[in-house]
Amino acid sequence: MDQRIERDSMGEVKVPADRYWGAQTQRSYENFQIGEEKMPKGILSAFAVVKKACALTNRALGLLDEKRAELIVRVSDEILNGKLEGHFPLAVWQTGSGTQTNMNFNEVIANRGNEIAGEKLLHPNDHVNRSQSSNDTFPTALHVAAVLALKQKLEPALEEMIAAFSRLEKENEGAVTVGRTHLQDAVPIAFSQEISGWRVMIERSLAAIRASEDGLLDLALGGTAVGTGLNCPKGFAEAVAEAIKKETGVPFRTSPNKFHALSSKDDIAFAHGALKALAADLMKIANDVRWLASGPRCGLGEISIPENEPGSSIMPGKVNPTQCEALTMVAAEVMGNDVTIGIAASQGNFQLNVYMPVVAYNFLQSVGLLADGARSFTAHCLAGLKANRAKMKDNLDRTLMSVTALSPYIGYDNAAKIAKAAHKNGTSLREEAVRLGFLTEQEFDLYVKPEKMV
Repeated sequence: MDQRIERDSMGEVKVPADRYWGAQTQRSYENFQIGEEKMPKGILSAFAVVKKACALTNRALGLLDEKRAELIVRVSDEILNGKLEGHFPLAVWQTGSGTQTNMNFNEVIANRGNEIAGEKLLHPNDHVNRSQSSNDTFPTALHVAAVLALKQKLEPALEEMIAAFSRLEKENEGAVTVGRTHLQDAVPIAFSQEISGWRVMIERSLAAIRASEDGLLDLALGGTAVGTGLNCPKGFAEAVAEAIKKETGVPFRTSPNKFHALSSKDDIAFAHGALKALAADLMKIANDVRWLASGPRCGLGEISIPENEPGSSIMPGKVNPTQCEALTMVAAEVMGNDVTIGIAASQGNFQLNVYMPVVAYNFLQSVGLLADGARSFTAHCLAGLKANRAKMKDNLDRTLMSVTALSPYIGYDNAAKIAKAAHKNGTSLREEAVRLGFLTEQEFDLYVKPEKMV
């Protein structure tokens, strides 16, 4: 492999000749051969936005000349357009401030910009990193990446799921089934009501996610190393936030307290808490669906879901609720990510949190998994979900809990006697109510109407 020599403050380093990164990136690449997890694409795109906005702001403040600023902007746009994907090789498991990823960007932009210019105009630190520190660029990129992922990936997926539930509600009006509490028979419920519960879970989760985004709009840029803004000119923080707002179309703003912005990860932990709540709701919905679809002959069998692929390598004809299984695994992963993010957010020592790469990785993984999982579940399960009304009616006719409707007329204790006798004797509630002398057949039929109990 052809190599070239790059230099930093520690000396010379050999770098692959066809890569734009420099000495500090190479040192990180060699020193942190840990795991297979690389810095996520969302962070890379967000960093390109940050570097572009910083260049434009530095130019406006007279700290960068037109030519150098234009080179930084041009290379940042190349990164945003996916043209330099092979030039960001660093592991998540690196310095906890993300310094090496920041320098990876500085070096790639400088070397690629110098190649475009045909002369050495850009220095990674003096020009590309002007008015910045890794300590304020990485948390800024984290917030930008998080908000864009939520708005562009997850929120549309949840809106599609809500629409699917709304359609199912309308399609299943009039279908009455057995309610279930404690995994035991309960009073009747309309299937559309059960679906409405699922719909509102996702609506509330979506609202919580959107509410959690407000704290993520605050950007750390302008705080530089420890929050004091050393080497950052007056007005830079406000102007660069405005530039990022213009680039993304999202109302980002400068954080009012840079000491908080650098040392605390409470906003990202709060936002991931909303993701965990969504994961909990998705787990519940997926489990409800697979229980209701269990069978096809020896389970509940009250609904059918699409048969997407064979379910067994040994049992011919078996089909499994695979979309439910995939979604519950996604939920489990997100819940685990929340533990990691919670621990990482608690580790801000003095002026800096040094767990930022793992926070970024887990947060963006959670968003991506939830978005993909929700879309897959909607398209390949909810789209073909059908109620088995005959099975629902059969279960409704056999349930003992319809006896609850008799309590106002004969009392709780007498109603319980009817239910217990019917269960013991294998008879119907109607038969036992008459046999025990509590009601006539006509009275029973008047009081026990499952469709009126929902």
